[in-house]
Order: sequence, then C-alpha cells, then structure tokens
Amino acid sequence: MQTKKLVLPGIAALTVLALVGPAAHAGGGDKTVTVTVMGTSDIHSNAVNWDYYKDAAYADSAGNSVGLAKVSSLVNKVRAERGADRTLLFDSGDTIQGTPLAYYYAKVEPITQTGRTHPMAEAMNAIGYDAVTLGNHEFNYGLPLLATWVRQMEAPVLGANAVHADSGLPAYRPFVIKTMKIKGEKPVKVGVLGLTNPGVAIWDKANVEDRLRFTDLVASARQWVPVIRSHGADVVVVTAHAGDNGMSSYGDDLPIENASALVAEQVPGIDAVLFGHAHNEVAQRFVTNKVTGQQVLLTEPSKWGQRLSVIDFTLAKQRGEWTVTGKSSTTLNTNTVAEDPKITNLLKPQHDTTVKYVNTVVARSAQQLSAAESPYKDTPILDYIQQVQVETVKQALPDNQLPVLSIAAPFSRSAVFPAGDVRVRDVAGLYVYDNTLLAIKLTGAQIKDYLEYSAKYFNQLAPGDPVDVSRLTNAGNTPDYNYDQLSGVSYDIDVAKPVGQRIANLSYEGVPVPADKEFVVAINNYRQSGGGGFPHVTGAPVLYNAQVEIRQALIEYATAKGVIDPADFAAANWRLVRDGAPLF
Repeated sequence: MQTKKLVLPGIAALTVLALVGPAAHAGGGDKTVTVTVMGTSDIHSNAVNWDYYKDAAYADSAGNSVGLAKVSSLVNKVRAERGADRTLLFDSGDTIQGTPLAYYYAKVEPITQTGRTHPMAEAMNAIGYDAVTLGNHEFNYGLPLLATWVRQMEAPVLGANAVHADSGLPAYRPFVIKTMKIKGEKPVKVGVLGLTNPGVAIWDKANVEDRLRFTDLVASARQWVPVIRSHGADVVVVTAHAGDNGMSSYGDDLPIENASALVAEQVPGIDAVLFGHAHNEVAQRFVTNKVTGQQVLLTEPSKWGQRLSVIDFTLAKQRGEWTVTGKSSTTLNTNTVAEDPKITNLLKPQHDTTVKYVNTVVARSAQQLSAAESPYKDTPILDYIQQVQVETVKQALPDNQLPVLSIAAPFSRSAVFPAGDVRVRDVAGLYVYDNTLLAIKLTGAQIKDYLEYSAKYFNQLAPGDPVDVSRLTNAGNTPDYNYDQLSGVSYDIDVAKPVGQRIANLSYEGVPVPADKEFVVAINNYRQSGGGGFPHVTGAPVLYNAQVEIRQALIEYATAKGVIDPADFAAANWRLVRDGAPLF
C-alpha cells in the first residue's frame, strides 16, 4: 500500500518545515525560547458544531461545543497570543469517521470515486495542521479511502507502528521534524512521532489482514525516538492514539491498547505525549520516566473538538544546545469561542448536502420507539435491528436448516424512531457504528458462555435493595456497546447472582437449549473480530460475510417495507430477574 511517499531517516530528503520564532532573555543572560504545541484528538469527523442525528446545533448537559470550526477559532486565538511563528498544531487520530458527514463522503458519494477533497482534509488544511496521527477509526472505510485522504492532507499523516505485513517497513510516515528559526540563534527543532492503536488488527481485520501489522507502541517508540533525536530534535512529542491506563479491551494476543503512559515511563528522550482514543479530558499529567527520572508531560483534549490541548515548552541555551527547562499544559474549552466563519463557509456545501441526506424519509413508524430503556429492558427498537439482521442472513443462506439468532447492543440510549416519518438520521442515530454483518455457527454451550460474559454488564443486586436503573448497568465500566442481547432464544439474567452464574431458563421454542445444539448467529464485524473480548466468536465458523453495512441494511429494509410496526417484529425474549423474580 502506497499512501504517501515515505521518507525514511537518514535520507537527505527528510522534510524539515521551517517556522520563524522570536527568542527572549531570561535572568542570568541565558537565551530562552517558548515553543507552544496545540493538540486535538478524536475529532470523529465533527467539522462544524452540528448534531446530524438531531438536525440541530450540538448541545449537551455540560454545555460543550464540537467541531473543527470551533477548534479553528481557539487555534487562531493561541497563535495570536503566542505568535503564529512559534506554535505548532498536531492531532492524535480518529478523524475521518464518526458522523453522517464522514459516512456520506465515504459511502454515498465516496471521494475515491468523485475525486473531491474529503471535508476533513479541507478543514484541517485550512486550519493549518502541522502533523496528524492515524487513529484506529481511520481504517474503518478501507485502505483505498484512507490513502486518498492521506494524499489530500497537506500535513504529514503519521503512523510509525503501522507496518507492511510482509516487509515490516512503515506503511505510513513515522515522524516529522519541524524547525523554528530563531533570529541570531540556532534553530529549535521539534520532532513528532506518530503511533496508532494495535487494536486495528482486530477492529478492522477485514480491511488490514495480511496487509498491515500494528506493532507495540513502546517498542516502536524505542526504535524511533533515538532516530528523531539523532536528527537534532530539541523537543520530542509523541502523538499517540492510545489511552493512558495501560489496559486493553482485548486479550493478550496484541500489544497493549492504552499504552501512552507506558511509552512515557519506559522510553527515554520524550518530552510530552499528546494522546487520544479514550475520549477523556486530561489537562496535564506528569509521568516519571523510569530510565532517566525525567518528568514526561501527558495531555488529552477530550473528543469531537470539545477541547484543545495547549503545551508550552521553555527551552534554554545550554552549552550551545537548546534544552527543555520547563513545560506545562492545559486544555481550552471550545464553547468559549464562536465558530470560525472561514471553516463554516468552506464546508457549507458538504454540510448542506449531508443535512439533506440525513433528512431523507425512509419509512413511517406506527408509534414512537425509544432506546432509552434498552440497556435493561427488551425494547422493540432493538428488536428491529435483530429482525433485519435475521432476515438478511436467512435470505443469504437459503439452504440453511439451523435456527438463526441475532445479537444487538444498545449503542445509543437517546435513539428514537418518532411516530410518523422516520428519516435516515433516526436510523443512523440508532446504529451509530459503521459495522458490517456476518453470520457464525455457535453451539448451545457456547451461547450460554457468551450470554454469561455479556451479563457482567450488570451490577449485582442484593435482596431487598431498591432497583435503581442508574446504578444497575455498566459494571466495571463496561460500555453499553459491549452489552449484547440475543434474539431467537429466551433467557433470564439473574442480577442477584455473581458474574458467570446469571443466565437461567435458556430455551429455544420453549425447550431448554441442549449444549450441543447448533445455531446460526447474526453478528457484527467488530464483535466477530474480537472487539469486547466475547468468548468463542473469533474461532467460530463464518457462514456469511458479504460486507453488508448494518446501518444501510436497516435503511433499505425500512424503505422496502414502508412501515415500521412493532407488531411485526417485537418479541420480549429476555428479562432481568432477582432470584427468579422479574425486576420490571
């Protein structure tokens, strides 16, 4: 895969971009200079402050704003305050997926076919990013679209640990060095190393298998940081699409998912880590490097363009070399500024096109269907997903004689099919991920294990305790999207019991499910590839995989039927109980 001409270290053509910055004098006559690095992450194709699912300006209970248009205004403000010639702007990944805007230009009018510039490339080029790192969601739409976006980006797109499966050589640019010229002084060089997430190998297996490998973040940093230093970098920043808790959402087969703090602790020569992936706000965190004892600064700017991280490095001239003598960071809230009209005007055609698309009516709903209670009750709106998945698999496997089951998770508690017209945005708001549909074969015993694993989502409820739905779910910080419900069989989840002993009365057509009975199970690609760590699915026989997008299948099914009526698909087949008594 060739995404952009790769410039390897040691080659004279290594691009070094020059900036111009003023120097200042500190006490004692030492030359000092301040270098400011701004950072975003997990923009997820939020270009403007708009909620395409609600068809309204973005709003949440915390008063946050979203979008690159807001980010641009903050960036302009920081550049004006610090001096544009001594600031840099980086991003730590997950850029080209996440809203209907990205979906439209990947699937409805794909940039790979139209030749148009991706709206996120247009916006980031206009803002003037200096480097962008690959996130795991960059791979969602396949390598050809990713390659097109990389070519369209004026900033280098980095990913040192994404390597060709056969040669092990970097498939993307590993790092870049930016040079700030100081009048009358030696320039200041800032090196930035980009690291992406090893989980891509699981989450986008269909897109990267046998093409790319994703190496350990710590090992990759150990390889490349000395190279960056050897090219004269005075400051080294790692932009990592990985959280900082040292844990993984998958098993031990792949390198650690959230390794940003481990990189800071274990690899000498790093001054700061701008990280993402976890969608948290970390204004400033210091980690002690175990080799040098030096303090390494970490910062994460939340998600969707809600925050901008700002890192200030103070460098002093010592024995003829620039040395980092101080560093601090903070996060700025984008709700404090208006959108930059330069960005909103630039993207107005793409935004308007997307708004028109998401407001296309696909069907009429006989009644309002809400997902608000779907994490703890069997709700018709999730049964609709199950019905479409089952019907799609049955039509694709006409000779199949096994019962067809289906899994679905409550992706969004705010999803609603209104009574009356149902639009694309209503369906997209229910199924917010770009998953594809597969079918696998599982036995009754495996299904029981699967459901037991899923049921760890609930906190244990003691006898006599009140049923508080706000405390019932998300045990162990398990997200809603990792709670799978199964259709086609009936079962109880006894939340009075400990994890692993909760599934009771598992039956098919009124008969207890034998351990060796075989079923076909409709499942999404994220889960089948190992996302969430559910048992048995990665090694199960795959009976169907036509790369059908589940969201699009929901839209097409609704369009063909014309009416969404719970009487056609709702089936209450699971419930929560406490010591056998229903909770609701």
